[in-house]
Amino acid sequence: MRLDSPYIGGGFGGKLFVRADAVMAALGSRAIDGRPVKVALQRPIVINNATHRPATIQRIRIGTERDGRITAIGHQSWSGDLPGGGLETAAAQTKLLYAGANRMTAMRLATLDLPEGNAMRAPGEAPGLMALEIAMDEMAETLGMDPVEFRILNDTQVDPQKPERPFSSRRFVECLRTGADRFGWSRRNPTPGAIRDGDHLIGVGMAAGFRNNLLMKSAARVRLNGDGVIIVETDMTDIGTGTYTILAQTAAETMGVTIDKIIVRLGDSDFPASAGSGGQWGANNSTSGVYAACMKLRERVTERLGYPADATFSDGRVRSGRRSATLASAAADSTIVVEDFIEYGDLDKQYQQSTFAGHFVEVAVDAYTGETRIRRMLAVCAAGRILNPKTARSQVIGAMTMGVGAALMEELAVDTRRGFFVNHDLAGYEVPVHADIPHQDVIFIDEVDDKSSPMKAKGVGELGICGVAAAIANAVYNATGVRVRDYPITLDKHIDRLPAITPGPSIPV
Repeated sequence: MRLDSPYIGGGFGGKLFVRADAVMAALGSRAIDGRPVKVALQRPIVINNATHRPATIQRIRIGTERDGRITAIGHQSWSGDLPGGGLETAAAQTKLLYAGANRMTAMRLATLDLPEGNAMRAPGEAPGLMALEIAMDEMAETLGMDPVEFRILNDTQVDPQKPERPFSSRRFVECLRTGADRFGWSRRNPTPGAIRDGDHLIGVGMAAGFRNNLLMKSAARVRLNGDGVIIVETDMTDIGTGTYTILAQTAAETMGVTIDKIIVRLGDSDFPASAGSGGQWGANNSTSGVYAACMKLRERVTERLGYPADATFSDGRVRSGRRSATLASAAADSTIVVEDFIEYGDLDKQYQQSTFAGHFVEVAVDAYTGETRIRRMLAVCAAGRILNPKTARSQVIGAMTMGVGAALMEELAVDTRRGFFVNHDLAGYEVPVHADIPHQDVIFIDEVDDKSSPMKAKGVGELGICGVAAAIANAVYNATGVRVRDYPITLDKHIDRLPAITPGPSIPV
């Protein structure tokens, strides 16, 4: 069977795997002599048959010295799945994010008769940080410390559980300092419920963002023809994330040609196997696979031209000393075809591979109705070399939007008698729309990680959601003085505990 999917639309994790609907379409096509078959799932069927991010119950304990240095941290998580399913890795980030000599993490699984829990819009770090970063804020308040400074104090440049293993790069503190400066954090009033603007209580909050950078084998094939055109082939997918663009950029930069000389072909299972798209591992690994194939193509070109291996490639030409030839001339007699892959050995065992962010949010909570509105959002990300700032920003603001949904509105209603999700359409399952989202700012820290990959890049797509919900929850607390620990933070969970409404002028924001 051959899969050919050059364009597939949004995946959001739920389409990370080939499921029964795709197999049924292929079998149906085979049964009718190869004619096309289209399987269209109604939205209720999608929600109940695709994977979802399972609910969690989490318990966190933090102990510190009086100066705020963490001495002990514990994080337990319970989640559910079908028999034979996997648990939600909600405590994964707690193993690595903050310093502290004594730590305990535990993740437990309950067997449930519900649709499969698996990849959906974010990894375990997203729900895990929803709890951990509220706990960090509560601890900072107990200590009388600024939440940003508390996190900075407990930074670590090594894996806390394996101190002999450093992070490949970790500019977490720079994310927090940059974000605090750009957001105006110094103007924050730490007293909850102290700032009003008309009928609204105003609050600001922040949280750390963390997501591991996963290294995976990825292969590609490249062809150079007599016209000087380079064709890149890999079974990598583009689900709207800009894969075509960054693979073309990689090939053009490596071969020293303009991007209009590159043709990228994706999504065909007859092509060399890539890392695939998901878990924010797609860009870094697939571009590294294309880079490896292009470096082999460079070797073949210099052999054809009789040039030494250290020849330079630029402006569509190959140069060595006073000698120069067009790249196209190397393939004048026949197309050059090469294939190669990237693999990393034990690199991830030598260095902890992670990405970091600081998320900052301002909210307005209606003092009468308890309705929460987002006013400002900022994400500062450290994720290695940013391959394409425009498409990377698009990834992050989309993830930030999903974080708003997780914090304020998204919730599955379960029919406990028959084991399915009742609110299985957009009338009952609420997600953010344009009116819910203000302008979002994204800053990328200027870094390259030479221990991550030949591209010196990392993933960034899921980093944009990890931590956002907690930043919103912390902002709601700063606005109202009401701590809600049960997501989503809907108005019914705090309206009866909002500060008393007193007449008087607004306090300038």
